[in-house]
Amino acid sequence: MFDTMTMTKLVGALCGALLVFLVGKWVSESLYAMGGGHGKGDDHHQAYVIDTGDDHGGDEAAEEGPDLATLYAAADEASGAKVFGKCKACHKLEKGENATGPYLYGVVGRDVGTADGFAYSGAMQAVAQVWGVEELNAFLENPKGFAPGTKMAFSGLKKAEDRADVILYLDLLDGDRVELASAPAEEAAAEPAAEEAATEEAAAEEPAAEEAASADAAGFAAVVAAADADKGKKVFNKCKACHKLEDGKNGVGPHLYGVVGRAVDSVDGFRYSGSLSAVAETWTADTLNAFLENPKGFAPGTKMAFAGLKKEEDRANVIAYLESVAN
Repeated sequence: MFDTMTMTKLVGALCGALLVFLVGKWVSESLYAMGGGHGKGDDHHQAYVIDTGDDHGGDEAAEEGPDLATLYAAADEASGAKVFGKCKACHKLEKGENATGPYLYGVVGRDVGTADGFAYSGAMQAVAQVWGVEELNAFLENPKGFAPGTKMAFSGLKKAEDRADVILYLDLLDGDRVELASAPAEEAAAEPAAEEAATEEAAAEEPAAEEAASADAAGFAAVVAAADADKGKKVFNKCKACHKLEDGKNGVGPHLYGVVGRAVDSVDGFRYSGSLSAVAETWTADTLNAFLENPKGFAPGTKMAFAGLKKEEDRANVIAYLESVAN
């Protein structure tokens, strides 16, 4: 039997435990209540905001950066060598020396799936034929997106500048530099000028045809002599992504300062493929006209990807403009 003192202690302990329980319940409800008791009405306020960097709810597209041609023209070989550090665990630069992946010597401009001794999955050949600058850029940005089924586990290079730098670095390993065609943005910017030239061309078509016919005996130089350098400056918009006009300043292609009358393959500091010197010795008005009309037809093997200028007037005008720059 419990005596009175023991019973009193037991009841007191039970009451104390109940009090602690009730106080704990009240405190927890006060801290974690979802509504009521914190002001008028049932309005709830967000405690904090996580900044995702999207202040416009995704309604506005991200601002586009420079196009590939511009990035490649400004690419840095030394930076590309550093970026290649992410690739060297699987790829070697020595010709014929495969590793986990195929060797990368001469990869820019090389046919896809042709590294001797390497067993390809077939995923690459299904989406591309040649490793041009554009194809390498797309592949390096998202390997599995570009070539579904590829066995390369690398997630890609997200920075466009890194891709341009490492492609240039790989391109220069074999001593040849692949030229990149003008970007669509450049061509789009030149479209109004082309339309204006087309309108003026229609008005002057008959006199121009007569002048061209009378100049046949004197060669294309006579056509250039009668051409409009100002119009040629507008046509040059299609060339400026890859070629610069400053003497000694090469871009993706060699500089064009003083090109008319200059020996072929003679620009200091530029690595030529050798295809041009095989078909011409000097850049005369006639040779420039033939080359600009159909680059790959005039010099098979040239790495210049530009399709050419189909209008004779455009070719004459741009040659006249190039002449005027050096005079």
